[in-house]
This record gives sequence, C-alpha cells and structure tokens, in this order.
Amino acid sequence: MKPGSDKAGQITVGNNDSRITGIGKVLRKLKLDEIPQLINVIKGEMSIVGPRPEVPKYVNMYSAQQLKVLEVRPGLTDLASIEFINENEILGKSDNPEEEYIKVIMPKKLALNIQYIENQSFFGDLWLIVKTFGKILK
Repeated sequence: MKPGSDKAGQITVGNNDSRITGIGKVLRKLKLDEIPQLINVIKGEMSIVGPRPEVPKYVNMYSAQQLKVLEVRPGLTDLASIEFINENEILGKSDNPEEEYIKVIMPKKLALNIQYIENQSFFGDLWLIVKTFGKILK
C-alpha cells in the first residue's frame, strides 16, 4: 500500500482501492502479501491456522464473548478467511463499507473463529490448510 494509507481507513474496499500500489494489487490477488507473516509463524508469534489478527480499532468493538479469539494464537488462515476470501469485493459493493464490515462481516467472522476455537483439532487444521490452498489456487 502507499505510505499513509492507514489514515484513509483500516479496511480495503474493492479491487480498485486507490491506496494499493500496482504491484500490491498483484500480490494481494495471488495472496502473496501474506508471505511475510510466515516469519511470524517461524518466530512463534502466529500459527498456520488460527483466527486472523485484527486491527485494534475493531478489537475495541468486540463483545466479551468475541474477545475469546484473543486467547489463542492468531493464524495465517481460518474458517473466516476461507468464507470471506473476497471480502474486499463485498465491501466494494457497499454504500458504507466500514458499517458493512462492523455490522455484518466482522460478527460473522468472529462467530466462525469462536466455532473454530471450540472445535479445534489437528485434522480440522489440516482440512483448513487444504481448503485454503484450494481457494487460493481457484
């Protein structure tokens, strides 16, 4: 993204968000922008599978139940990442993308993350990894 992009908002809206550089669009489309997070996995700060980290602005809006997602190590992929792989396109069609994110998408993502936490298993994680690669390669 271009320098200072966070001042214009915390969410990416549509495929033509002017804050994203040309190379950034290619990296995002191919999901290659996630590769640096592998360093976080190697350092033990993240897992391969687990709730995706969220920016503090939105974490401050979580209910007590939703805060459970902060009790587990964040991950590169999760149920919500798979379900909302085209989140920026969904938000791009909204008249008020931030409101759409806060009132519709974020609660659904958090519900999926809580479902993952409550049913976490080794084979479930393997399934999520395979499903993630399937979505990326699609």
